[in-house]
Amino acid sequence: MSEESRSIWTRPWRGRRKLYLWFGLLDVAVFVVVFCVGFVLQSAAEAAELALFAEAISVGVGLAAVLVVRFVRWLCCWRNFRRFLFGLVCLLTLVALFYAEENWRGARVWNKYRRKLEARGEQLDYRAFIPKPVPDDQNFAATPFLKAWFPKGPLGGIDKQWGDHFVEINERVFSRADKDRSSRKFVDLVAWQMALDAIRSGQLKRGQEFESDKLDLESRAQAAPMVLEGFKTDETILAELRAAIQRPYSRYPVVYDLDNPWGILIPHLAQIKSTCQRLRLRACAELAAGQSKNALEDVKLSLHLADSIKDEPFLISYLVRLACFEIETQPIWEGLAERRWSDAQLNEIQSRLQRYNFFEDMKLPLDGERAAGVLTADLLYRRKYRPSDLFDLVDRDNSFGGDLAIQLSAVAPRGWYNLEQLNYCRLYELQLEGALDAAGKRVFVDQVSLHAHDLEREVSGGRLGKGLNAVLHHQVIAALFLPELNKVPLKAAMAQTAAGQAALACVLERYRLANGSFPEKLDALVPGFISQLPNDVITGEPLKYRRTDDGQFVLYSVGWNTKDDGGTSGRTLFDEKDGDWVWRSSPAAGR
Repeated sequence: MSEESRSIWTRPWRGRRKLYLWFGLLDVAVFVVVFCVGFVLQSAAEAAELALFAEAISVGVGLAAVLVVRFVRWLCCWRNFRRFLFGLVCLLTLVALFYAEENWRGARVWNKYRRKLEARGEQLDYRAFIPKPVPDDQNFAATPFLKAWFPKGPLGGIDKQWGDHFVEINERVFSRADKDRSSRKFVDLVAWQMALDAIRSGQLKRGQEFESDKLDLESRAQAAPMVLEGFKTDETILAELRAAIQRPYSRYPVVYDLDNPWGILIPHLAQIKSTCQRLRLRACAELAAGQSKNALEDVKLSLHLADSIKDEPFLISYLVRLACFEIETQPIWEGLAERRWSDAQLNEIQSRLQRYNFFEDMKLPLDGERAAGVLTADLLYRRKYRPSDLFDLVDRDNSFGGDLAIQLSAVAPRGWYNLEQLNYCRLYELQLEGALDAAGKRVFVDQVSLHAHDLEREVSGGRLGKGLNAVLHHQVIAALFLPELNKVPLKAAMAQTAAGQAALACVLERYRLANGSFPEKLDALVPGFISQLPNDVITGEPLKYRRTDDGQFVLYSVGWNTKDDGGTSGRTLFDEKDGDWVWRSSPAAGR
């Protein structure tokens, strides 16, 4: 027997020992490469963290390589290879069965629900909401000025069409109304005159603001001619728009991209609102200058501009229309407070205001939004959209579960997209069910609040988190877009209240012109001045009214809190938490 010592370096490296050797060498090589590259890109102070990172990467790569090698060696055995093939076939069969079942399940429940909606006359095809083409000679939106709002190039120069300084000044003028938003105030025409004078003299400074709080009639009447002169360059454009009012239809040249409904360009909305703001300023200046006829023409043009987007299937168009309407209630109120309107003018304004039903007008844009949501699920399935595009639209980050939704969208069955459509439409109906009475011009605040709470509970997900819950329960589209509907009934109620109050204020002024004072009760207005009194949209009862000791009046709705606060406003004119929604015949004393 040989007594020579044996060295471990003479043993053959086979089997597991050889595998471990290659694992160690690969681990060291990856560690060195990762550490060196990282050290070059980072500072030496981060060397410790870099070493840990490099070690983790190297171990992971080494383990992956070992597993791959062992699997290949295991697969080289014919018996194992047959087992692998059998298992693979079973797995593919299970996957195919899973997809078939999910596709069948999703399509079945969605088609059943869709047929039920269509039987009620509901429209789910987004193409049906695209306004039909209108001949230019019948289209208000076909005037050269309005067409220019849709340039083929960048949108940046649209405001230069006016040739005035409205945009530059509007952000610099501040008044008491901007500090106290609980009641209506006169437009600060003196501050506007100061800003225009600064521009004319070349003394306008960066960041300079203008405020006077000289809201008495005499000061405003002196400033009004200078304000009107400062915007005289707008006359040509406004004359073009007034001439186009006679055209019976309005169809802006919006390109309805069915492959990207959320990316449709609608640059005219901002321009309509900006035009209405200009017309408000002009009308208020004209009223202060005693030009009530011109003021009425500007009010009518502004209301027509707001109504020109009435038939668009976009919720944002509806909300802009409401905002523009509330903008034009300012000159109506100022003309009443200063007693500038004649009986004939008041009757014309009253008749127009009584035609508004913003609850009925809500149906078209809301149905359009629902159809856009249904279309979105189809676009996601056809890879026209990516989930990341939707998260960018609503400004949601990854905490919402965006990464998981993006990963699953690549392998999701068609039936899951059908379930997205079903849940979107189902939760959409949940939001509005029993919340509105369009014919009666009513909103039921308790139902709106209850539905908002139910929606939040449905999509919140509890311990799972909102994003994960939305993905697992096929509510991604619903969770992204439906919470935005919560405020729509509130906005509609505000605008409808303003319309009812303004119309009734016109009736009260007509009564005062005929009788010398406002009535003790609203019943005195029927039927001589109005056939039926407008009701409070919140309660369905007549609006609250009282004549004050100084011969003025206070008219109010109980507001969103459904509580009669005695005509006391909240922090804003239409506060959603506190106070009543108040219309005063003159500015509130001490405010």
